[in-house]
Amino acid sequence: MPLSLGSRVPRRLKATLLASAVSVCLVAVSAPAEPLGVGDRLFPHLGNPGYDVSSYDLSFTYAGDNGKPLQAVTTIDAWATEDLERVNLDFAHGTVDAVEVDGLPAEFTTAGEDLVVTPKFPLPQGSWMRVTVHHTSDPVSEKGRDGGWVRTTDGLAMANQADAAHLVFPCNDHPSDKAMFTFHVTAPDEYTAVTNGLPAGVTRTGGTTTWTYRTLHPMATELAQVSIGRSTVVHRTGPHGLPLRDVVPAEDRELLEPWLARTPDQIAWMESKVGTYPFETYGVLMASAATGFELETQTLSLFEKKLFTEPAYPRWYVESIMVHELSHQWFGDSVSPRTWSDVWLNEGHATWYEALYADEKAKKPLETRMKAAYGASDRWRESGGPPALPKSPRPGLKIGVFRANVYDGAALVLYALRQEIGKPDFERLERAWVRAHRDGTATTADFERLASGIAGRDLSGFFQAWLYGEKTPPMPGHPDWKPVPPPETAKK
Repeated sequence: MPLSLGSRVPRRLKATLLASAVSVCLVAVSAPAEPLGVGDRLFPHLGNPGYDVSSYDLSFTYAGDNGKPLQAVTTIDAWATEDLERVNLDFAHGTVDAVEVDGLPAEFTTAGEDLVVTPKFPLPQGSWMRVTVHHTSDPVSEKGRDGGWVRTTDGLAMANQADAAHLVFPCNDHPSDKAMFTFHVTAPDEYTAVTNGLPAGVTRTGGTTTWTYRTLHPMATELAQVSIGRSTVVHRTGPHGLPLRDVVPAEDRELLEPWLARTPDQIAWMESKVGTYPFETYGVLMASAATGFELETQTLSLFEKKLFTEPAYPRWYVESIMVHELSHQWFGDSVSPRTWSDVWLNEGHATWYEALYADEKAKKPLETRMKAAYGASDRWRESGGPPALPKSPRPGLKIGVFRANVYDGAALVLYALRQEIGKPDFERLERAWVRAHRDGTATTADFERLASGIAGRDLSGFFQAWLYGEKTPPMPGHPDWKPVPPPETAKK
């Protein structure tokens, strides 16, 4: 069990620390609260300095499809990495009823999209703190903002990437601060709740059921998933005895089974490329919802059900999209981006393995796709920025950073790298990357250093041109590949 501040600091030392902080505290708390951030170039107010979260314990009570907000309690255990008179949390879409810090009532206010908490006593650097927030969690969408809770035809799911977890629960909403998660979800008996991680108990009382789940690996807030619906949970076994569970609308269980059955072989295929699956379980959540995207929530990827039921989508295409989200479990989930400018490492790799799977399993040539990407790359760089220097999204629109330049544009960088260093070294790099940074965060610079080490030569010039250049460099091994001008230019 985590230790409280009182049990970690001797009483005499605690008194001395508090006494020495009184004058500073009086001055500090008189200043107006302000929103803070960790300085992310794309989302400057996401995350908060001064502490490192160890774990989240989230409790949600869902009363059914009555339009009312969920009742919730969020408990955060964290280390203070500097002296704190206030604790800023990202939280923007719910009502806060009360806050405690280390069991004592704390004052709180809001500033921008931050919940600003003032503990009864200041928190010295190196101390352990437990912040408990009693609040509501509102699924109602804000105009001009997407993400957070997603309404399905029979309940709710989550889609928090990139800046929307704090629309659901108070948190340090930046992937640089990963933590362990415990979920408690209470719903009427006719509903089933499934979250990230493994089940840790079910209790039934007075017509409601409480489902508890825990993660066994740290997770970024944007990867949290809670599904509440009239669902069926389908269990099977993957490679090495890996427990798999899929969540589907109960009425569609048989219809969707052929797709669900593909997951074990897809995991085995990914393991043949990059090594053992990095988490405790996996599965797909097929939601009856209109999100406009699929999402790699950790251990339980979110898909729109219509991807699997729309006859216009070829089988090879659907399977390659399944592999895209699966590959994110290694690239983006286990190895998370240190900043959102590093998102090309997530999406470029997922797109790479999506395309490689289609090449190997459906005879859709990787080289053809990469040549087409090369032709469009200059236009993508102009509209969205270079792969590792994407342009900022419009305020409040999380999907604005997810442009073609960080998908096929970034996969094109990986293709160029394989051309540059050779297939054997490239494959060694991929395995080494997910092994070296498992359960952590990493940067573009980390990838460059590892690639240079494996290749045995300095690749900084290559990466500078391919990741940051306004124009796409010549493709190694394909001097005939040329950028394709936009149609209006071609006509002139």
